[in-house]
Amino acid sequence: MNRQERSQLIDALIEGDISEADFLRLEAEFSVDPAARQEYFDRLALSAALETEAGAASDSGRKIVAMPAPARRWIPAFAAIAAIIIAMAAVAVVLLQNKRPGDAVVAAAPEPKASGFAVIAGQSDTVWKNSPQLADGALLPAGSLQLASGIAQLELFSGVTVVVEGDAEFEIVSPMEMKVAHGKVRARVPEPAQGFRIHTTEGEVVDLGTEFALKVSANQSEVHVLDGEVEWHPRAEAMRRMERGEALSWSADGKGTALAANAAGFVGMSDLREKLTAARASRREDWQRVSKALRRDPRLVAIYQAGTADPGNRRLPNEASAGTASEGAIVAAARVADRWGMPGGALDFSPTGSRVRVNVPGEYRSITLLTWVKINSLDRLYNSLFLTDGHDLHEPHWQIMGDGRLFFSVKKRDKSGRKTGEKDQHIFYSPKFWNASLSGQWLMIATTYDADARMVTHYLNGQVLSQEAVPADYLVENVSIGAASICNWSEPMYRKDAAFTIRNLNGCMDEFALFAAALTPKEIADIYAHGKP
Repeated sequence: MNRQERSQLIDALIEGDISEADFLRLEAEFSVDPAARQEYFDRLALSAALETEAGAASDSGRKIVAMPAPARRWIPAFAAIAAIIIAMAAVAVVLLQNKRPGDAVVAAAPEPKASGFAVIAGQSDTVWKNSPQLADGALLPAGSLQLASGIAQLELFSGVTVVVEGDAEFEIVSPMEMKVAHGKVRARVPEPAQGFRIHTTEGEVVDLGTEFALKVSANQSEVHVLDGEVEWHPRAEAMRRMERGEALSWSADGKGTALAANAAGFVGMSDLREKLTAARASRREDWQRVSKALRRDPRLVAIYQAGTADPGNRRLPNEASAGTASEGAIVAAARVADRWGMPGGALDFSPTGSRVRVNVPGEYRSITLLTWVKINSLDRLYNSLFLTDGHDLHEPHWQIMGDGRLFFSVKKRDKSGRKTGEKDQHIFYSPKFWNASLSGQWLMIATTYDADARMVTHYLNGQVLSQEAVPADYLVENVSIGAASICNWSEPMYRKDAAFTIRNLNGCMDEFALFAAALTPKEIADIYAHGKP
């Protein structure tokens, strides 16, 4: 079995909804593949830890499943491997059940990791030669970076802010150190980061606080002290201490020339902020024109935008001209700045219980789900985007797995109508697209369900992420939605049990749209091109 199929079966195993045949296949995989066993245990430990964090597994409304209770005739042939897996799971569950208040979580998944020393805080008209996908908020990758043109503001983890003007080549070596091969940089250094240094071919600058600039060419380095003091350490020469207002040009042959510091010759943070504000306003105006036309699309069932002049308003109008979906009711979510930086234009769903309640009547042969989200972290097994109440026949569920895969399904059959070995739905997973390095970045996510082409397609930032054919026996020709939640999952409203599974998205959503058709790749790419901030 391939990795994707194995992951699907492990999900079904943990959910306690695996068929006898699939159980045997998965158990056989465990017996021969250590990686499969490790994936299962990691997924189980994550599920157990998350539910314990939510208020103990026994109170979460969903049981942790170590292994389904198969019919007795399954056991003899695979007793040894089943015993191993059950023992692994039992240890994790026992440790979690014995956890006292205030104890660290036992058997939790490994802490997420990322790589880098700095992030991009803002950029204007940038063209990156060797890293074309660097977006605002992105971690800068290790190694040499080439900014062909434009201006970028970098924030190092030490607190240092650096503005780089292209054409430039540089490298962030650590939170307290960088190299510049050529180009112009301006650095502002807070008190905790004094000692920050920049290396050039001719020497290095060591900051003593607070602001300096460098202009580096093939055979010369200029150092300008804009505020505070620096040390200039030329190659094979004595160190020179420089104060505010002083500047020095140092050539490759070791000759220095005194200059007057020229702050106007370097772009500062305030200059870049003005550029970014003007550019973002222009892009936002373009999106508003496109969005206005989009709202008249007869295929649009619903579109919700959080922005409002009244921050106390807890209702979201359905802005689709021909849309039949209800208005949205905001529950617990807080209004925050949207992807354009406009106050109150997006909703933060990180508080437990957050959601937007909607009702979508009717049936739809094909659908497109599209949204802009900013994810803080995927700290639960299922992270909701759009889910119907419960999960009845022909209803879709759209969410993000804790490991960074998109999840989409439409329920084909219920348990009473299911034959032995059949599942109630086929789950369409994307490859992993999210990791901790994308935390805090605005992303456009979309999924299309095309009943005519029998295809499900996942999109990220306007590009196809994955495609998968709908198996003939899992094709649903009329999708229905009804009562549903944006960024959370609601069980039927008539239930009396106060406990609930935590699935709200730990992050923000700007816009959400539902179309009664499968948009084409070009249409989705165009929406992203006009809508990216």
